[in-house]
Amino acid sequence: MKCKTVTGIMLALSCAISGIVDAATTVLTADHMLDVRSGKLLKQRYIVIQDERITAITADKSTLPKDAKLIDLGDKYLIPGLMDMHTHLMGTLDNNFYAPLFQSPHRAVIGGVVNAQKTLMAGFTVVRDVGASDFQDVALRNAINAGEVPGPRMAVSGPALGITGGHCDDNVLNHSFEQKGDGVADGPWAVRQMVRRNVKYGVDLIKFCATGGVFSKGTVVGQRQYTLEEMKAIVDEAHTHGRIVAAHAHGTEGIRFAIEAGVDSIEHASFLDKETIAMAKAKGTALSMDIYNTEYTLAEGAANGVPEENLNKEREVGTIQRQSFSKAVKAGAFVVLGSDAGVYPHGDNGKQLARMVKFGMTPIQALQASTIKPAELLNWQADVGEIKPGLYADIIAVDSNPLSDISTVENVSFVMKGGVVYKQ
Repeated sequence: MKCKTVTGIMLALSCAISGIVDAATTVLTADHMLDVRSGKLLKQRYIVIQDERITAITADKSTLPKDAKLIDLGDKYLIPGLMDMHTHLMGTLDNNFYAPLFQSPHRAVIGGVVNAQKTLMAGFTVVRDVGASDFQDVALRNAINAGEVPGPRMAVSGPALGITGGHCDDNVLNHSFEQKGDGVADGPWAVRQMVRRNVKYGVDLIKFCATGGVFSKGTVVGQRQYTLEEMKAIVDEAHTHGRIVAAHAHGTEGIRFAIEAGVDSIEHASFLDKETIAMAKAKGTALSMDIYNTEYTLAEGAANGVPEENLNKEREVGTIQRQSFSKAVKAGAFVVLGSDAGVYPHGDNGKQLARMVKFGMTPIQALQASTIKPAELLNWQADVGEIKPGLYADIIAVDSNPLSDISTVENVSFVMKGGVVYKQ
């Protein structure tokens, strides 16, 4: 790799953290660049970057600005920064299931800072964080946007809405029988009020739990939570305020109710049938299906202290979810990468792509599901998702052709976000 008139990585990080913007022009090049929309590999393109954004892409070196900094990555493959639509950055840095019970919310935010940097270094320049108490995710997003700490661009939900005693309630300890999650709301007017509260404190989207879940105590994975009336109230209120809505939903009935209510994405989507997939296609509802993390949970869960109740629920849902994923892909549904990072160690998000290929996608479909399709879900197409003039210079590099070996994205060798080099 050749680097000409390029400052070192520590200076780049220093500039990012301090908020200093270098107005000089940078040119990034490598032997290969993936046009993720067409699926074509282009040879030796020069990407011209001014401030945070791409201003031009050319194959003609003679047209480049003469005073530009040149970063030449040699035989690497340039692809757009990856995007994960289901993460939980906040939390403990210990893998033990019960560790969150022994740390303060403030410590969880520090965990979020560490996890955000790991995620960015893994090549994920955009994440959607779906469910964090005390608006911790809003604080982290704002710190990243201000250039105070390194991390991906974040779309955040704040506290996830849920019924009393449901998957989004706090049902591990009940010493006073008054403990509850800070997104719990029951009834159409109460959920509207909770949406308004989340919007007040700066969220980008609304997340609610439409069914039980794997890692909650006492809930049935496939059992519906919230009535259709309540779901419609959540979606109507969120859309009124210009926020998209993500619904945690494993079971078929909960998925159907959420799609009928008008949600923008279904998280997990484990128990799908033909009718439900057809509904999702007709409505344009995205399916975010975390088909990698079951491997980690079943392999490491017992050692991490995960109770047998929860492991049994993972055994119940894992295989069926992967079968549902294959059906959805075959039917041409709108599928995006959503890893549920936080259930497994942060920074391993890229392992999801190989499973997406294993269970039905082509490599280019998997890459589109982690770039242009998430951008569409977030309505961020004007800023991210492709290597294209006008968009942010969020670009990563891998060592081999991802169209031949998708697992190469698990070891990213170069990360640029907004024109700043974070890893090289």
